[in-house]
Amino acid sequence: MKNLCILLLVLSVNFGFAQNAMYTEKELKVSRLIEGTLLVPTTTTKPKLVILIASSGPTNRDGNSAMTKNNSLKELAKALSVKEVATFRYDKRSVKMIKTRDPGIDKVIFDDFVKDAKDVVNYFKKSGEFSEIYIAGHSQGSLIGMMAAQKDVAGFISIAGAGQPIDAVIVDQIAKQQPGLDKNAEQAFAELRKTGSTSSFQPILKSILSKDIQPFMLSWMQYNPAEEIKKLDMPVLIINGDKDIQVTLAEAELLHAARPDATYEIIPTMNHIFRAIDGDDLENQKSYNAPTLPIVPALSQVILTFINN
Repeated sequence: MKNLCILLLVLSVNFGFAQNAMYTEKELKVSRLIEGTLLVPTTTTKPKLVILIASSGPTNRDGNSAMTKNNSLKELAKALSVKEVATFRYDKRSVKMIKTRDPGIDKVIFDDFVKDAKDVVNYFKKSGEFSEIYIAGHSQGSLIGMMAAQKDVAGFISIAGAGQPIDAVIVDQIAKQQPGLDKNAEQAFAELRKTGSTSSFQPILKSILSKDIQPFMLSWMQYNPAEEIKKLDMPVLIINGDKDIQVTLAEAELLHAARPDATYEIIPTMNHIFRAIDGDDLENQKSYNAPTLPIVPALSQVILTFINN
C-alpha cells in the first residue's frame, strides 16, 4: 500500500508538471502603468498572440475587481495557451493607480484605456515574437479593443460587448431593474452630453453620475460601438452568452447588424464571466465569486476556430 501511495504521488506530480510545461508564464511591464502576464506555448515557434482587454472598473488582468473574484480572463488565457496560442492579459491602469495612490486617477478618461491598449499592441508588434496579433475585448474592453485595433492586427474579438453608447446601455438596464428611474437617468445623461456636466439626477444614481465620475462617463459616451466596429478592416468575431444578465443578446445583435460579415456566436448557458448557468439569476450572481468554477469550453473553442481559420 505504501508503494502504491508513492506511485500515485509521483504520477500526480508528473501530471502537474506536464500541464505547466505546455506554456511558459512571464510577467511584463509594457509602460509605467501597464503590467501583465504573458503565456507562451512551449510547443510552437512564433505562435499567434491574443491580447485580452478587461471589462469596466478597476479590473485586473485576471478579470477580478475589489468586489468579485472569478478569474474569468485568467482561465480563458490558460484555455487558449494550452492549445498553442499565446495570450497577454494586463491590469487596467486604474488598478495600479489605486494601489500606488496616484492622484492622477481622478483625471483618467476612457481615451486613456484606448491608449494603453494601443501601447500593448505596439509593444508586441515591435517584439516580432508572434506570427499574428489578435485583440479580444471583454465588455467595456470590447469598445476599447475596437478603437485600439490597427489595420495590421489580424483580427478583433468582441466578448459580451455593448452595441450602443454606454449611456443608452445604462438607461436600458435601469428600465429593467427600476422602472421609472430610467427617465431621470436619460434626462441626466442628455444634460451631461449637452453641457459637460449634470446635477439633475436622483441620489440613487450617484454611483454612476457623481461629479468626479462625470468626466470619465462623458468621454466614454462619445463612442458608439456600432459605428466603431464598422471601421475595422479585419476579420471580426462577436460572442455573447445567452445567460448574460449584464450585456444582453440585443447588444450583440446591434454589433452584428453593424458588421453582418462578422462571425457571430451565441454560446448557450454562458453568462457574463464565462460560466455555465442552468438556474436563476441568484446562481448567476453567485458565480461572480466562484473562481473554481470552470469556464464554458465553447468560448475558447470558438476563439480558436476563428483565429486558426
